[in-house]
Amino acid sequence: MASINPPACNFGWKAPEFNLPDVNGKLVNLQASMGPKGLLVMFICNHCPYVKAILPRLIADVSELHALGIHTVAIMSNDPSDYPEDSPANMKRLSEELALPFPYLFDETQQVAKAYDAVCTPDFFGLNKDFALQYRGRFDESRKEAAPESTRDLFKAMKQVSQTGHGPKEQVAGIGCSMKWKE
Repeated sequence: MASINPPACNFGWKAPEFNLPDVNGKLVNLQASMGPKGLLVMFICNHCPYVKAILPRLIADVSELHALGIHTVAIMSNDPSDYPEDSPANMKRLSEELALPFPYLFDETQQVAKAYDAVCTPDFFGLNKDFALQYRGRFDESRKEAAPESTRDLFKAMKQVSQTGHGPKEQVAGIGCSMKWKE
């Protein structure tokens, strides 16, 4: 499993529309997902150790962000034929077990991941209420293990977006497992 860093934030880049099924088959789109102050679009999966290391804190942070007007969606774009833990059935199981406070969407064709230029899990796209990219950095300093003292980079950046409409100028690149593309 190769580790990779997403590119730096391209401030102002406009998020492409999506219309993907959640774990219960309900279609969810970008427009309806937007919160009053912004939207966090996350590319995650079940099997990635980087995602597993942050998941409990990520759930807590997005719940706090929701109260600040930032909504969240998670998209799983990996090819589950090589990674069965990422199958739709296992996505549903994880969503129910952890009571995920956001829609967990399946990008079966991988077209949404390609449109966003997502490169790894996790890969975060913090948008302001105008659908303009304001954050594409790390969750915190965690890697494959949770960092003992969290700087809450993602939370602080999205809180700033909720207050000002703009993300921090300085952002530390995230790291994660490379996207598992279909052949």
